[in-house]
Amino acid sequence: MAIDEVLLRNAGEPLLRVYRWSDRSVSFGYFGEYQAVSDRWPGRPLVRRWTGGGEVPHGDDFTYTLIVPRSDAFSQTSVRESYRLIHEVLAGAIPGTSLADSDAEENAACFARPVVADVMKAGIKVAGAAQRRGKLGLLHQGSLQGTDWPATLPENLAASLATSWTADALEPEIVAQASQLADEKYATDEWLRRR
Repeated sequence: MAIDEVLLRNAGEPLLRVYRWSDRSVSFGYFGEYQAVSDRWPGRPLVRRWTGGGEVPHGDDFTYTLIVPRSDAFSQTSVRESYRLIHEVLAGAIPGTSLADSDAEENAACFARPVVADVMKAGIKVAGAAQRRGKLGLLHQGSLQGTDWPATLPENLAASLATSWTADALEPEIVAQASQLADEKYATDEWLRRR
């Protein structure tokens, strides 16, 4: 979570970050209630996201973040429209998927509650995301789970989102800034248990 925030702070152009989880963790949205999440996921490490949304178990999923600086026109696209456009690209890379056309009833579990433009396969939500928008731009954090995906999914996504792209590792300076931000914010009880 700290890496995503630092990348957004430093972004000069759109950026797609793809990553995996080292632990079978659960992330939950900024407005989630810590104690309720903890009760539903005993024994799992928890992390509060900077974005909104429900509870997402991680471990075997494909996770990604799309960062779009405020200077890019796409960051001005409405929440619903940007969500739909990003998920259309993702659905196009996963055979047999389509987009949800309605919102399901409230549920704390992200993957138990499809909303419009979530990625569906055989009536089951397989990809969802949450966004944060602000003076820095757009942060879109997503997860794909419960289905197979091609090994080339990161490259396919990048090629579908941009006319040209390059693959890079995180710069040591970004990692150092993220480590400091994690220590000061994301790894603190004050952040985790704020609600």
